[in-house]
This record gives sequence, C-alpha cells and structure tokens, in this order.
Amino acid sequence: MTALSWSGAAYAALIGYGLGSVPFGLLISLAAGLGDVRKIGSGNIGATNVLRTGKKWAAALTLLLDGGKGLVAVLLAGMFLGASAALVAGLCAVLGHIFPVWLKFKGGKGVATVIGVLLGLYWPVGLLFIATWIGMAYLLRISSLSALTAAALAPAYMMAFGDLTKAIFAFILTIILFLTHHANIYRLWHGQEPRIGQKKKDENTSSP
Repeated sequence: MTALSWSGAAYAALIGYGLGSVPFGLLISLAAGLGDVRKIGSGNIGATNVLRTGKKWAAALTLLLDGGKGLVAVLLAGMFLGASAALVAGLCAVLGHIFPVWLKFKGGKGVATVIGVLLGLYWPVGLLFIATWIGMAYLLRISSLSALTAAALAPAYMMAFGDLTKAIFAFILTIILFLTHHANIYRLWHGQEPRIGQKKKDENTSSP
C-alpha cells in the first residue's frame, strides 16, 4: 500500500465525510411525509429508527443508501487516489454518518455505513459481516447484539484473508461501533436490551 500525500488524504477525507454526512434517513422520512425521524424512537437517523415510522420500504431504502455512501466513498477514493486513500475515505464516511455537520453532529450509529465501507474494501468481509448480523438476529432477535458481534468478528475475517492493514482498519471501525453502542451495551449487560419487534420504554436502540 503506497504512502498517501497530505493533499491526497485531505481529498479522501472530504470525499468520505461529504458522502457519509448525507442524512438519508431524515431526507427519506421527510420526503415520504413521515415527519422528522429525529423526533421519534432513539432520535437518530439510522434505518432502525426509520423503521419505527411503520414504513418498511423507507427503512430498507435508508439502509441501502447509508451502506451505499460508505461503498461509494471507498471506491471513488480508491479509484482516483489509491488504496491508502480508500481507507481514509471509508473512515471519514463512517464519522460523517455519526457526526453530520448538517444536523449539529448528531447522526446514526454507523452500522450500515461500516458495512458499505467493508464491501468496498474487500467484499467477502462485507458479506461475512452481513451474514453474521443476519444469523445472530435470527437466533437471538437482538439488533444491537447482532451488529456488535459482526463488528467484533470483522477484523478476524479480514485477517483470515491475509490483509493485516485492513484488519487493523476493521478493528478501528469495531471500536467506533462499540462506542456508538455504549447505551446498548449497558442494557445488554443488565438484560434490558429489547428484542427485535419488542415494544419498550427506552427507544435508544441500535440504529444503523
């Protein structure tokens, strides 16, 4: 992996953050006449919270676009600036989703965007992440635990394919997702995290 110049890193960061900060969940909910998604549930802009509007298609579209912006950021930076720039763009896309400047730095938790980034960097690992999430969600019916398990295994998946640099990068993404899910981890530890589809008083659950 070649060294990245300061200008190249800056361009990659702009590409990543610019794409990552697009609040698709909010835009879709407003365009569909569903209101401001930040005023319901967990208050963030991820697909899980959009699902609380009752519109599955809106949540699915949010999930697709939030993942897509991570994927596109990595592919664009990699195509024009190189492999190292793709890592910078991927990281900034995730940070852009979590801290969008347009929404006073209050966004989603980053799961879908991380999936897109992993698909762009090495698609088999992205697919393994998705498969792990689906498998855990099917078995345990807990969205946050499914996402955290997939995130925890992502560095190992990347390492299994022999790419140490990308494995380290995946580990950084894992740390970020664990930080954004700190409230979910607290509830998991105390046996209070709701299962998928379960009604609850505290709506601050995992939202991609």
